[in-house]
Amino acid sequence: MSDDPLIDAAVAVRANAYAPYSRFHVGAALRCADGRIFVGCNTENAAYPEGICAEGGAIAAMVAGGGRQIADIVISGGGDRACAPCGGCRQKIREFGAPGLTVRMVGPQGTPLLVRSLAELLPDAFGPEDLA
Repeated sequence: MSDDPLIDAAVAVRANAYAPYSRFHVGAALRCADGRIFVGCNTENAAYPEGICAEGGAIAAMVAGGGRQIADIVISGGGDRACAPCGGCRQKIREFGAPGLTVRMVGPQGTPLLVRSLAELLPDAFGPEDLA
């Protein structure tokens, strides 16, 4: 366990991932603007495009719980390399991310591996303000 409840939540939920095909387990935990923590894990499907990424699961849980803004997010993947969000998840995080949001990526035991701003992960992003 770390001294960061968000890291601990991402690491813990990673164990619940359903990944029988890739065997690549991912957990995500986010803190919304009111301080509540929501989690998600990847859920694969034999029809590959129908799977759910950990980040998308956490965001859906936040929205279902009435949250609308991500204040902080942590992603826990396997191995020694950072598990960065896929392109679709970057866009989902952009939709709900607070201005200046950073995305923290940790290993399976919570070891910090990489921190990137959302702007670095998704430069020139398209957002709600672009819908005129």
